[in-house]
Amino acid sequence: MANNKLTILRRVAFLEGVSLLVLFFVAMPLKYLAGLPIAVLICGSIHGALFILFCIALERVRRAHGWPLGRAAAVFGSGWLPFGTFVADRWLRRWEQGEPKGSDPFSSRNG
Repeated sequence: MANNKLTILRRVAFLEGVSLLVLFFVAMPLKYLAGLPIAVLICGSIHGALFILFCIALERVRRAHGWPLGRAAAVFGSGWLPFGTFVADRWLRRWEQGEPKGSDPFSSRNG
């Protein structure tokens, strides 16, 4: 059941990352170059909802897996950066597959 939550987090993180890129590279240019502010309103609202789902999914995974705060903070921080959730997906996939103990750079419990 816990790995199912991790899979959901990966999917939500992907959608959140795509929505951030659409907001930055499609909606904002439409607003400022084409005079269409509605694009940012729509994309921004969708991105905001996906970010909230991302935070909820992350907290569910953190509790289910007993993640240390450093790991959860790194994944959370990835949601603030363009392309960040795609980088974090590599970490999430590794953790989903059961990374060997002590190889997590975000854990204070290494070793």
